[in-house]
This record gives sequence, C-alpha cells and structure tokens, in this order.
Amino acid sequence: MSEAIRLIVDGYLTLKDRTALEDLRTHRRKLKKRLESPMGIDVSRSATLFDEELQVIEAALSRL
Repeated sequence: MSEAIRLIVDGYLTLKDRTALEDLRTHRRKLKKRLESPMGIDVSRSATLFDEELQVIEAALSRL
C-alpha cells in the first residue's frame, strides 16, 4: 500500500477529522468501482491496493 495514504489517514486521525476520513473513504470506493468496470484488463492488483487503503481508513474511523 502507498505510504502516502497512510500518512494522510494519520494526519486526519491526529486532527480528529472524521468528515475528511469519510470523504476519503467515499472517494476510494468510487475509484475502485470505476476500476472494476469491464475494461478487459486485469485490475486485481489495483483492486487489492484499494481494499488495503480502505482497511486503513476504516481502522482510523473506528479509532475516532
């Protein structure tokens, strides 16, 4: 997973910014959904990365 997303999530967590975390989660879900549209290419690695990012975001939300 990207270190950048982890740092962003940690920053929002430090600021206790639930809205920003929820917006980030919504954005990542939309990106994953668009990625999974039929394109005829293997997107499994990218989908896995989105899943990992979503898990980090969900964990941060549960800590708030």
